[in-house]
Amino acid sequence: MWLAALAILIGLAILVWSADVFIDGATALAKKFSVPSFLIGVLILGIGTSAPEMVVSVLAAIEGSPELALGNAYGSNIINIALVLGATVLISPIIIRRGIVKRDLPLLLLITVIAAWQLRDGTLSQADGIVLLILLVAVLGLQIIMSIREGYHEHEDDMVVASADLEHSNNLVHLNNSESLEKLEPSVTRGLVSLIIGMLMLVASSRAIVWGAVELATLWGLSELIIGLTIVAVGTSLPELVSSLSAARKGEHDMALGNIIGSNIFNTLAVVGLATVIAPIAADPVILSRDVMAMGVLTILLVTLCAFAFTTKRQFGRTSGATLVLFFMGYTAWLIQSVSM
Repeated sequence: MWLAALAILIGLAILVWSADVFIDGATALAKKFSVPSFLIGVLILGIGTSAPEMVVSVLAAIEGSPELALGNAYGSNIINIALVLGATVLISPIIIRRGIVKRDLPLLLLITVIAAWQLRDGTLSQADGIVLLILLVAVLGLQIIMSIREGYHEHEDDMVVASADLEHSNNLVHLNNSESLEKLEPSVTRGLVSLIIGMLMLVASSRAIVWGAVELATLWGLSELIIGLTIVAVGTSLPELVSSLSAARKGEHDMALGNIIGSNIFNTLAVVGLATVIAPIAADPVILSRDVMAMGVLTILLVTLCAFAFTTKRQFGRTSGATLVLFFMGYTAWLIQSVSM
């Protein structure tokens, strides 16, 4: 038991470190080749910070625990919005731009609906997994085309209508960090090395987490779904939390929101899709009545809050952040209650 717990703790520590190394390398390469800020958030941070979920879920499916993969992906989606975005906004409010409300969030909501529809019969077949992976390619292609066409990075200033003090402080922080980055700009070689080392350590630490989680699930009599929704989901969501906090504090609002949106899209389509292609999943009925429903309600809540923020001050403020964190607390209490019943 203690060995399994130690494997999870050490695995999570290495997971966070390796994800940070991976993101640093990927972001450095993206900036080197002048990739738009929103694309960095969706493709580099969003997909990069979802790499732990992907590796954990794929290994879980290979080792005969596909339900752990499902719990990990959906649990991470809930945590990304409720805890990661909620905590980020409590510390540093985020500016909402038009594209987020009119296209990106509705797209995320549509993907969530598709995921729920596929689980209507309680199973995910290999065909369902292939459909999810095809949708992933289409969605990422759309994001790339629209981001480049609209030039989000060139029009961020037009979207900023927050208070003068907040904007001034964000600009100062962003300027200082930009100057520091110019002085310490890493080479392409260093970025590639960071990518390789980060990914290798992600695989190793994720394998330790999967093993420890399955062992604890067996010893404590808990379902793999609960372990995936709680311990593993929170642990693998730490990279999203760190990167979103950093991006928001530097005034990179597109990058912070792009991280959450990109991560959830990747979790739903790539993480679940890959795990399902490897091994079809027979889901516990409770995942529809509790977890998928919570994920859907939370996504609708996010769309509503962002739409309201855009029509008022265009600032996703601390009240919205507190609402999301309270949702997370309520969901966690719901999980604990379901386990004790």
